[in-house]
Amino acid sequence: MENVTVKYVDKKPRLKNPIFIEGLPGIGNVGKLAVEHLIEVTRATKFAELYSKDFPPQVFINPDGTVKLVNNEFYYRKARKKNQRDLVLLTGDYQGLSSQGQYDLVESILDVIEDLGVKEMLTLGGYGLGHEIREPKVLFATTDKHLVKTVKKYGAVFKKNEPGGGIIGASGLLLGLGKNRGFEGVCFMGETPGYLVDPKSAKAVLKIVTKITNIDIDFSRLELKAKEIEQIARQLSEMEMMTKEKTDELRYIG
Repeated sequence: MENVTVKYVDKKPRLKNPIFIEGLPGIGNVGKLAVEHLIEVTRATKFAELYSKDFPPQVFINPDGTVKLVNNEFYYRKARKKNQRDLVLLTGDYQGLSSQGQYDLVESILDVIEDLGVKEMLTLGGYGLGHEIREPKVLFATTDKHLVKTVKKYGAVFKKNEPGGGIIGASGLLLGLGKNRGFEGVCFMGETPGYLVDPKSAKAVLKIVTKITNIDIDFSRLELKAKEIEQIARQLSEMEMMTKEKTDELRYIG
């Protein structure tokens, strides 16, 4: 097995002016949730699997008792209307565990989408704040200045007054290495507490993606997941409060 292997499970799709959308695991799993939801509601078709020696050495056990080697998966969705474009979608179980593994992974992803005629990409992720948020904003970064004004029209925010930062992982590396190959792209990052999976932030990111792609989708399943996560967060907060009260009480007694 090579460091990175791409296995086509369906014939390579023939696409017209496709746009690539990535959502791999990361902060709050925002990008992964967003792309998995998009794949599900648009009934996108899987056409390739990507395996890497830099993924964790494990398999998942399926409900039927068989095993699945951890991987990333490519899907496509053909345009249904004149104002839409063909989509190439990527999600998966993990990102690379090392710097070298991340570079190898991203270069292989770029090879696949370049071969399909992709010239533009949207990468999706989370922007961790470490505290609860009622209405998450969506931040962005682009490969080219001329995209900034366009992206702002869709409701994304650029915090130019903050000190210089970076985007760690595939979402940033795809833009950086992609730019060297002539790709244009935008990374959308939904604000998130960062310590639980965040469907609410994924929905905020997806709202902008659907405006760009002119695809109307149902958000009800994401909204249900968001309510479940909010309930879990409340329970954890209550447990933390109870633990603190008991600790304080023991200190007082002592």
